[in-house]
Amino acid sequence: MILLLETSTEICSVALANGEDIVASRMISIPNSHSQKLSLLIQEVMDEAGAKYSELSAVAVSKGPGSYTGLRIGVSTAKGFAYGLDIPLISIETLRILEKGAKRKYAESGVVAMIDARRMEVYCEIYDAKGNVIKPLSADVIEEGIYDEYLNNGTDFVFVGNGAKKSMPFFADKPNCRLEEDILLNAELMAEMALEKLEKKDFEDIAYFEPYYLKDFVAIESKVKGLR
Repeated sequence: MILLLETSTEICSVALANGEDIVASRMISIPNSHSQKLSLLIQEVMDEAGAKYSELSAVAVSKGPGSYTGLRIGVSTAKGFAYGLDIPLISIETLRILEKGAKRKYAESGVVAMIDARRMEVYCEIYDAKGNVIKPLSADVIEEGIYDEYLNNGTDFVFVGNGAKKSMPFFADKPNCRLEEDILLNAELMAEMALEKLEKKDFEDIAYFEPYYLKDFVAIESKVKGLR
C-alpha cells in the first residue's frame, strides 16, 4: 500500500491506496491547520483501512509549487515516514494532480492548472487534450492576452486550481475557456501516478529532497504594531 499526502494549498488531504484503488481517505480545508491535522488524518486513514504502518510499500507527497508552509509540512512528514519505515519516497508534481482530476471529468479538453501565488500571480502549467505540457510551469502575473498563444487553437480548456477563479475575468472573451471550481487538490488523485513511479523505482533521495517552491519565500509584514 502507498500512503498519499497532499498539503500544497489550504486543503490537507490524505489517502491510502492499494494499487490504484483507494481504501481510505480524508480531506479538510482549514487554513493554517496542516501542522495540527496532518498526523491525525494519517492515523484516521490507517485505522479506517485496518492497516499497519509495516504494510506500507511507499509514501508519496505532492512536491509543489504551492504554499510554503503546507509543502514544508507535507514533505517533512513524508520524509519522516520514509526514513522511519525504510520505504521509498515518491514525489508528485502538484499541478499534474490538478490535471489528473480535470481529465476525469473533461477527457476531451485541455487543462489550465493554476495555484494561487498571492496578489495577481499564479503558478501555472497548461496541458493539451492529450495531457502533454504545452506551457511549462512558471510563476505568472495574470494580464490580458497572457496565454493567447496556447489557448487560441480551437481546443476547449478547463481552468482548475485555487488560482483559477481570480484569473477568469482575463479570459472572459474566450468561449473555449471555462472555470471548474469543483475539482480540488486531493490525495486520491495521486494513486495512479504514485503506483507508476513505484513500479519504475522512481524515488527521491530522502536526505536531499526538498519541496519545489518555484519562488523564494517573501515574508509579509504584520499590520499589527510591533509585530513582523
